[in-house]
Amino acid sequence: MTDPRRALIVVDVQQEYFTGVLQIQAPPAEQTLTNIVTALEVAKREGLPVVVVQHELPEGAPVFARGSESWSLHPEVEQRLEARWKRVTKDKGSVFAGTDVAAWLADQGVDTITIVGYMTNNCDLATAVGAEELGLAVEVLSDASGAIHLANDAGKVSAEQLHETLLVLLHSNFAAVATTEAWTSAVTAGAVIPKSDLGTSATQGRAAFAS
Repeated sequence: MTDPRRALIVVDVQQEYFTGVLQIQAPPAEQTLTNIVTALEVAKREGLPVVVVQHELPEGAPVFARGSESWSLHPEVEQRLEARWKRVTKDKGSVFAGTDVAAWLADQGVDTITIVGYMTNNCDLATAVGAEELGLAVEVLSDASGAIHLANDAGKVSAEQLHETLLVLLHSNFAAVATTEAWTSAVTAGAVIPKSDLGTSATQGRAAFAS
């Protein structure tokens, strides 16, 4: 594919991820926010379709309750919203589940989505996987997304490990992973960001961990 028709998908850049129990830990939230804003400015300059997503649960929910501070978009995103951009709420991981986002993207002639926002370990991953069935190519910006520390009966993993591992996983099959700077250059040039594939990643993995 050459000269991809991109759309920027801004996933759940909400106050919960900056001040709540789900506060992003890696990369640092404010650093990722700076890159999200850069991506929004690039999309505006280049005329890319933009979808701004908010996770929304009923009033009284512990997080993302409709109308609460946790639910609110971060002001750096809120103040940049444009009328021509699509806004949507969701209550599941993927931005495609229970929404009309897929149909809207089709109407825009989009064949490639660029995912920024939160979290790498939940909604970003679900959206990237969900795009496969729709025939959409996917890009994930590594420094405009983030993860949290997790621990449960299955074990524990740091946000840094989780973020890095999921980016390697995504790049092996589901998405091209790139920095915001590299993505900006690709958008300006109308170029495709290459991704790996499972066979190549497996071969390189064996070599990397050969004893």
